[in-house]
Amino acid sequence: MTPTRVSPLLLFFLVSHSVTTDEFLGPIECLERKFTRESCDLVFCRPWEYCVDGRCSCKPAYLCPAEGVASVCGHDNRQLRSYCQAMAVSCQTHRTIMSHFGETCSADQPKFRGSVESGTGVVQLFVPDTGSTGGGGQELLVCPELWDMSAANVACKANGHPLGASSSGTVSHASLPQRSPGKCVSVRCQGYENSLAECVIYDKTAIDSGDVATATCVQPPGEQCEFRCVNRKCVSLGQTCDGVDDCGDRSDEMCCQKCRDGAFRCSSGVCLHGESVGDGQIDCLDGEDESEKHTKTSLPLLKNTEYISPKSEMKDTRVQLESRLNCGIPNRSRVDDGHEVERGTIGRFKRVVGGTPTYPTQIQWQAAISMKRFHCGGAFIGGCWVITVAHCFGRINQKPDMSSIVVSFSLWKRAMPQGSTDIAPVHDVHIHPKYNPDTLENDIALVQLEKLPFQEECLQDNPVITPVCVPWTTRLFNPNHTCTVSGWGEPIAGGRMSQVLQWASMSLIEDCHRFHNDSIKPGMICADDQDGRAGACEGDNGGPLVCEDELGVSYLWGVVSWGKGCGQPGSPDVYTQVAHYFEWIRLHTGWSAVTKFNA
Repeated sequence: MTPTRVSPLLLFFLVSHSVTTDEFLGPIECLERKFTRESCDLVFCRPWEYCVDGRCSCKPAYLCPAEGVASVCGHDNRQLRSYCQAMAVSCQTHRTIMSHFGETCSADQPKFRGSVESGTGVVQLFVPDTGSTGGGGQELLVCPELWDMSAANVACKANGHPLGASSSGTVSHASLPQRSPGKCVSVRCQGYENSLAECVIYDKTAIDSGDVATATCVQPPGEQCEFRCVNRKCVSLGQTCDGVDDCGDRSDEMCCQKCRDGAFRCSSGVCLHGESVGDGQIDCLDGEDESEKHTKTSLPLLKNTEYISPKSEMKDTRVQLESRLNCGIPNRSRVDDGHEVERGTIGRFKRVVGGTPTYPTQIQWQAAISMKRFHCGGAFIGGCWVITVAHCFGRINQKPDMSSIVVSFSLWKRAMPQGSTDIAPVHDVHIHPKYNPDTLENDIALVQLEKLPFQEECLQDNPVITPVCVPWTTRLFNPNHTCTVSGWGEPIAGGRMSQVLQWASMSLIEDCHRFHNDSIKPGMICADDQDGRAGACEGDNGGPLVCEDELGVSYLWGVVSWGKGCGQPGSPDVYTQVAHYFEWIRLHTGWSAVTKFNA
């Protein structure tokens, strides 16, 4: 049998990092990035954090929603308006703040306590009664039903062990001293919590003759281990990719080719606990865990009638934060099937070739940018902003005359506005400062519209103008994902542009370099229909390449930049990758205009 060959890079990484891989863990390129739960290229930040440069950062507590959520009593006797606010303060101060949910908080009120008993490892809690003004609460043990390494890590870290637990287990209640509490609570933790008080605590039950949870708190890391977590803790290979945060920083779940033990794998390579599927909270970047094609996992028959659930509070907070920006969902009821609609109360030039004519109001984020006789496409991202390519404004990095530019929305016939069309003047054009007109590197620009007189808005309410979402990570969509490109396409007699807006399906290409060699620069991606029947062609650069996630939300994945020929087989079109420029876009537009998730 021929032995398997290991590349020098892989061998060096495995030896220097003491990592053993298998069919579940990997690939090596991902492991080298040292992803953790703070890596918002792969996972969502929590509601009390921002995603900045691919890392989750603490946000001020006052930015957390405070309506429709439960108050929290802090260990410092401070009343906080929500779980999100308590966690934001903990994030900023690196201290455990939350004691329990409740409308009152005073010095004489008992606070949450948790301990891991020496010798037995038994986890014991004092859980205050919700709303108690003094003396209320109960000493409890932890039931074994939901107990895992994620919760054991939290218990140990709260008791002075920064690396968490080396193991989680159970012990017979009958073997404990008679003075031990006779009731227990089940606890579910995600792993980011500072104490078990921040985890979901279910109603207490009588222990009778059953087992209770234990934790063995970890010692400093040794020299060799099967998997070295990013925080330097050691775990076994079998603990990786199982949906449980064994490391304590989630690094054992971030780079997975497959998942073990019923865990769910997101397309980004992150393994989720099976309970995350269909629980009403999006965990995969593309929403796959909440899509209809996956059956909701049966949850344990446990109740939350005595204690408020932090998971429910976090879900409500995310709903409020994410509702502040509506993007990526066109108004389907106003997609005209062939008749014009009236507004309600409310260098290398390209264009789509081989496309299909759209309905008059089908592509609701499509914009047309007109400069005298020159014409470019663009995508409306909300507020006063349109994204297009820099080369639409000339070869030199110099702003054009704003008075000569207008942007049209809900334009179907290129030369004839319809009843729903809105035309806006331009206030400014922001060309990427590192745009290179010779190589078309950083070929992206933001068009800032002029505000309406005496208003902060730039467009009147219009049910057929909808912004497309801006992606914050280049890992949201993978190669072979089918997306759509739109523009005033297909050449007709005499080579003239189409009179009506066209669209075509395009497939994302994994490696642009094999088609275009050194012409491909960072921030460029390729897409093609792979048959050479459709693509971009002369006349409409800047048009949107839009990809839809598993829940039907559309993201601006690229803008048409350049190519060789028009829809030629073996020569995919090149697009500027919008996610690559998220920080630059956010810098100009602000959080509220571009961020739906990780906000």
